[in-house]
Amino acid sequence: MNPLLGDRRATLILIGPALLIYSVVMLVPIIVSFGYTLTSGNAITGFTFSGLENYQRLLTDTRVRDALLLTVRYAVLMTILQVGFGYLLSLLYVFVLRKWSSAVRTLVFFPVVLPTVAVALLFQQMFAIAPRNGLVNTALEAIGLSSVDWFGDGGTAFLVIIIMDVWRSMGFYGVLLYAGLLDIPEEVFESARIDGASGFGLVRRIVLPLSLPVLISSLIFSVNGTLKVFDSILALTNGGPGTSTSPLTIYMFDTSFRFGQYGYGSTVAFLLTVVSLLVTVFIFRANRRDLTKD
Repeated sequence: MNPLLGDRRATLILIGPALLIYSVVMLVPIIVSFGYTLTSGNAITGFTFSGLENYQRLLTDTRVRDALLLTVRYAVLMTILQVGFGYLLSLLYVFVLRKWSSAVRTLVFFPVVLPTVAVALLFQQMFAIAPRNGLVNTALEAIGLSSVDWFGDGGTAFLVIIIMDVWRSMGFYGVLLYAGLLDIPEEVFESARIDGASGFGLVRRIVLPLSLPVLISSLIFSVNGTLKVFDSILALTNGGPGTSTSPLTIYMFDTSFRFGQYGYGSTVAFLLTVVSLLVTVFIFRANRRDLTKD
């Protein structure tokens, strides 16, 4: 055993400050927020103990049900698309572009660093129908189709959100998964090619199993990020039309800060935390089960 790791005092000195900062910054607000779930009121009117009333309201609130369904639908679609496109990009970088992939990686990654509001304004103009058609509706009319009021219906507005966020995020996952593929020794590829593996067979039998750890990490990262989506939807549609594109985060924000119901807003946040934990545990266990079978 490493003598440094075996020394409890040295371990405490090294880990203690980081653990203390993490506890103060992360765990204390979570505990305080959980305490708010048992109260009603806000910082102006004061807080009163309400017991489990907020949880009872949570179970019967149709807005929570709709927001939860939208959040889950968004998270599932976004995770599949952004990790899927990211993985395809990483394969493109490694097996097709190779030495010429740096410029493409930079261009595809560029949307990641753009401000969310700027990207939302760009897509609002691209999909606009009034006061004049945006680029998308202009293209539709050019091929003989009618213009679409993309932000006038919840279904089409949700589609625009998905397109925008996939465009923004796939470059990040492309680079993340590309780094994982670089860890696979070149000798493994050479041996597989000698044995006759090529194309899709090489990816399915060699690349995918060896890149599974970073792929699982990407899935967990993606799921937890998409379940907590807030800024992109707020900037693009503000949850509209109506509340048709309002996820749990926007409903939590409105409840807490627009309507001053801190207790119920914290209860919605607690629901989102539980959902995120359950999904993460499910992915971990599914991955562990696959490894055990192998």
